[in-house]
Amino acid sequence: MKKRNTLLALALTFGMTVGLAACGSGSEKKNDASKESSDAAVSKVANKDKPLVWFNRQPSNSSTGELDKTALSFNKDTYYVGFDAAQGAEVQGTMIKEYIEKNIDKIDRNGDGIIGYVLAIGDVGHNDSIARTIGVRKVLGTGVEKGKSINSEPIGTNIDGKSKIVKDGTIKVKGKSYKIRELASQEMKNNSGATWDAATAGNAIGTWASSFADQIDVIASNNDGMGMSIFNSWSKDNKVPTFGYDANNDAVAAIPEGYGGTVSQHADVQAYLTLRILRNALDGVDIDTGIGKKDDAGNVLSSDVYTYNKDQRSYYALNVAVTAQNYKDFSDSTKVYEPVSYQLDKTKSPEKKVWLNIYNSSDNFLGSTYQPLLQAYDDLLNLKVEYIAGDGQTESNITNRLGNPSEYDAFAINMVKTDNGASYTSILSQ
Repeated sequence: MKKRNTLLALALTFGMTVGLAACGSGSEKKNDASKESSDAAVSKVANKDKPLVWFNRQPSNSSTGELDKTALSFNKDTYYVGFDAAQGAEVQGTMIKEYIEKNIDKIDRNGDGIIGYVLAIGDVGHNDSIARTIGVRKVLGTGVEKGKSINSEPIGTNIDGKSKIVKDGTIKVKGKSYKIRELASQEMKNNSGATWDAATAGNAIGTWASSFADQIDVIASNNDGMGMSIFNSWSKDNKVPTFGYDANNDAVAAIPEGYGGTVSQHADVQAYLTLRILRNALDGVDIDTGIGKKDDAGNVLSSDVYTYNKDQRSYYALNVAVTAQNYKDFSDSTKVYEPVSYQLDKTKSPEKKVWLNIYNSSDNFLGSTYQPLLQAYDDLLNLKVEYIAGDGQTESNITNRLGNPSEYDAFAINMVKTDNGASYTSILSQ
């Protein structure tokens, strides 16, 4: 009887073990099947249908500025994120004009009645650079109409005021009239072809200063990278105010040292929008979620920091002047924007993989401000982002590293040249 009970117990134990093993095997198969199903769900999404955000460089014709609607509407989940270039350009121009008016008693260094300025142009074919050049010339009254806009071409030198590309402006302060003259301007492009080049700007101010130093009263730059190179090379020691754009940390810190001012293009908002749009598209929710409409975590943007143009499929951050009066409020350009700093729930927004490139690894704004912000937001938005750094010169340096787009769920693209949208969409269409 005892032997029988022992055999029965063994049989029951064996049966339970087999049953449990079978259950375990079934569970493992179920999990494997679930994983395969999930992988299949991703792989079934064609690359041409995956979310795409162009950022910082808006797809457009570099000669005319006309938007590339084909690239901007590549698929239903394609958008552009940047900033309001025209509004920001006028902010910069107005900041310079107000500085001149406030400091009129000392700004005319040689007392000739002409407020002379030089202009560092980033990229003659970049819409943002074009807008900033136009903004300065428009507000200072030095712009000459060309077609439906103001001529944004570099002038070379214009010491005698006879250029046909620009004209002398006038400003009246305390009952006295002064001329405003663009003495010189050039595209800051190095020998390798990289634009917005800081080293080139530093060399340019040296050349200009050796030719007409005491006539330079103000310096305007399309960005802070070039502006700070000019400031450190010459204008700081000569106490000539330099005005840049981007509100980079080093530029903001230099304001109490004599840097005239800069413009915040709300990089914190731009970086958030770049990844938030992808997140919303991947989650299949309203594209306005966490942007104009509060999400479950509480993230939302107010209408005074961004605008959306439906026809252009473009989100634009708004700009703010940063001067001696408010620079302390902008001391950390890599701090996330508080209203959109809340972590998303991973059960509702599971981790997804994003391919994102920075067109130039040495670009001060993108490398020191924009990318650190993106890296802060990618965690909050549960996105695993692979960051690709370009050389700032050739599109192929970037596109060659988009060899297997099927590995990614979404893409964020920062082109070298605004004309080259097709270089990327052709890869995603294969």
